[in-house]
Amino acid sequence: MRFPIWITAVAAIIGLLLVVVIANLIINPNTDLILTAGFENETISPNADGNADITRFTYELARNAEISLIFENEDGTQFIFRENEPRIPEEYSMFFSGVVEGYTLDGETFPVDLVVERRLIPDGVYTWRFVAENPDEREEVIGALVIEDADSPLPLISNFTVGSETFTPNQDGVDDRVIINILLEKEADLRVFLETDAGQELPIARRNDGARDGEAGRYTYDYEGGVDLGQDPPPDGTYTIVVIAQDDEGQRIRREEELTIELGGKPFAEISSQFVDREVIYTTQPYEERFYSDRDSVGDLIDLPDYPEAIDVSLVSVPIGDLLVFQLTVNNYSDVPIRTTAPPPGTVYDYGQIASSVGALEEPGAWRVGIQCDSTDVYPWRWAIGTDDDLITIVDEDTGREFKYLPPQSYSTVWGAIRMDEIPVQNPHTCWAGLIHEGVAVSIQNSNVDPREIFVADTASETP
Repeated sequence: MRFPIWITAVAAIIGLLLVVVIANLIINPNTDLILTAGFENETISPNADGNADITRFTYELARNAEISLIFENEDGTQFIFRENEPRIPEEYSMFFSGVVEGYTLDGETFPVDLVVERRLIPDGVYTWRFVAENPDEREEVIGALVIEDADSPLPLISNFTVGSETFTPNQDGVDDRVIINILLEKEADLRVFLETDAGQELPIARRNDGARDGEAGRYTYDYEGGVDLGQDPPPDGTYTIVVIAQDDEGQRIRREEELTIELGGKPFAEISSQFVDREVIYTTQPYEERFYSDRDSVGDLIDLPDYPEAIDVSLVSVPIGDLLVFQLTVNNYSDVPIRTTAPPPGTVYDYGQIASSVGALEEPGAWRVGIQCDSTDVYPWRWAIGTDDDLITIVDEDTGREFKYLPPQSYSTVWGAIRMDEIPVQNPHTCWAGLIHEGVAVSIQNSNVDPREIFVADTASETP
């Protein structure tokens, strides 16, 4: 007897379905989603004494799922350890020390910016629920865990102050640093860093103020953007200063403040050549009493000199009492403005005067041109690195003070004079120029620039 073809086809399909079902039962038997789940020890005392501080939680899944582990105390308050975390079929284990996601208790008040990221759950008897679920199924395992003798005080950061919301890390002596003060209430590991938008952490160094790492107490941190170490600071913009304290039990506190960086960068400048083989050119001119300056009065400035064609002489002769006049060019080849201060180009010094004699005290962060000779102290005669036509004015919003800057990628001409009214012990003697970054350094390239022999003649006809 011959069966109709359609009956044969139906029988084949049914057979194939049976094979698929049987194979699926063999490969994925109808088992629970959670194969095992439980704590190794059901009582812990998380106080970092080395005795029963932690326990191990082990579980195994039969299929893909998101897992959660939640604790509930006797009054129904829930504490989260894991929540909706994806897992593949596998056996897992994790340690539990009583620390869960951060929470606050009724009646607790903290600064607005303080975040409790991780915290011990209080002593007590807890019901734990381990939940695994996927789009098709949900299973839950329940058990009990006892917490006792927990060291629960938080590693609070009770004081966190940032000296300024804005700073300009460019070594100009104005708002170059940010001072951060922290008061830690409990022994803990303390981390302080600048966080970028991309989440990069830039560590901030702590002052060597005698405090011991990790002890409770006051800490001071000093941030200058890395410029003092020769690094470029982070690009101008707004960042976050983050402070994190974590104790031995794993409790973690976070506080943060915004910080804006402006005009940041490493300053670079030099005395540039004006003519072939000459960075500094000299001439002489008669002295006039109207040029005299001191702390109480400012004399007239000399005009920018007209130099003769023969400027490459190796020795300059100055009649006693006349002026040794110099001229040079300053090049700010950095991407930040560089600050300068008085006295202006064209100022005349007597030989025995120094910058403070004309009211120009040293200012850390300021750049000035200096002249020094064998017979003098370090750069006693100093001038600003440009005139008002060369410089820009920036106002410090905190103090209202005005500061003068040579803009980035720009040049300026500096000139001035010293009245040679004394004959040095060594005559002729050597003089040279320098570009001084006061309170920071005189770089090798900007020191002892273009040394020249200077002869002070006792009479107009005297020669060396």
